[in-house]
Amino acid sequence: MTNLLQQTFQKIDEENAKDPNAEQWQGKSYPKELLYAQRMTNRLNLYAPNASEELQIAARAQHIKRWEIPREDFAMDKAGYHKWRNTLKSFHAGQVAEIMQAVGYKESSIDRVKFLVEKKKLKKDADTQMLEDVICFVFLEYYLDDFATTKSEEKIIDILQKTWQKISDRAKGQLDSLSMSDESRRLVQKALSASDGS
Repeated sequence: MTNLLQQTFQKIDEENAKDPNAEQWQGKSYPKELLYAQRMTNRLNLYAPNASEELQIAARAQHIKRWEIPREDFAMDKAGYHKWRNTLKSFHAGQVAEIMQAVGYKESSIDRVKFLVEKKKLKKDADTQMLEDVICFVFLEYYLDDFATTKSEEKIIDILQKTWQKISDRAKGQLDSLSMSDESRRLVQKALSASDGS
């Protein structure tokens, strides 16, 4: 890890450590977005151990200070959801750009990280696709269980099918290796079976 990357991770973690929302994991309490960021890095290291610094930073900063823009501030409909997501992308990109500028990264690297955080050219840009794969892996492993309790099974199946369409063939081939609860795996298998028409 280069000195610039180490400094950037440290500053991202310092910001995410301010998250007022806590998550319990293995008997300990963590600031929610700090834990998420570390999970993203851990999964990226497994999936793409030779990832560029820019991709590593984008993964770490995916949810930086996410709590500052709550979903409740937007209309609770489909249009409001998309507006919230797009607002978050710009916010996260701006936050990580400030950190990278402060530690001394070149503008070209900063622009590249912003591009990735905003998930531009999905399916066309290899790093954007890798980032999306990692995001989906982390969701399935750590967040699907709780998320599934907030919506009907029909809605969860629909969301999982849309998630499946976003990830790469390589990621699809690694689905069985993910650590998921029996219930989460059942939901995923049901979603995939429905997608296949079987």
